[in-house]
Amino acid sequence: MTHTRYAFIKAQWHAEIVDRALEGFLQLIPAEQVDVYDVPGAFEMPLLAKDLAATGQYAAVACAAFVVDGGIYRHDFVAQAVVDGLMRAGMDTGVPVLSVSLTPHQYQETDHHNTIYREHFVEKGREAAQAALMIGKTRDAVVKAA
Repeated sequence: MTHTRYAFIKAQWHAEIVDRALEGFLQLIPAEQVDVYDVPGAFEMPLLAKDLAATGQYAAVACAAFVVDGGIYRHDFVAQAVVDGLMRAGMDTGVPVLSVSLTPHQYQETDHHNTIYREHFVEKGREAAQAALMIGKTRDAVVKAA
């Protein structure tokens, strides 16, 4: 059975930027087919992604976050843990879990950077939707060929 529902998880840290990924995602996948979930930050995404994927209701789960260096801790360990967790959620459940989790090398909370990243997240959301649709078609073809 081919699923036509998708889950989209968004971290609320820098929500004014991250929410733009959902806008891009919805440019290719109708909103009626997407269930949206908010989590506090990137670190909380993998567990919810695994829970949602394990329900068997979704063709794919997309996760969006913006992990930046806040000057207090090294953001690279958070980014690595998140991406590893998302990959594991997909591998453990057999449901594609897609990452729109971006970790810029340089980010400052300026109008210039915020504009750049808001636009970039729209594009990354579209790319996640394209990936969700493509992996679904490819997996269906593999099953049919077997």
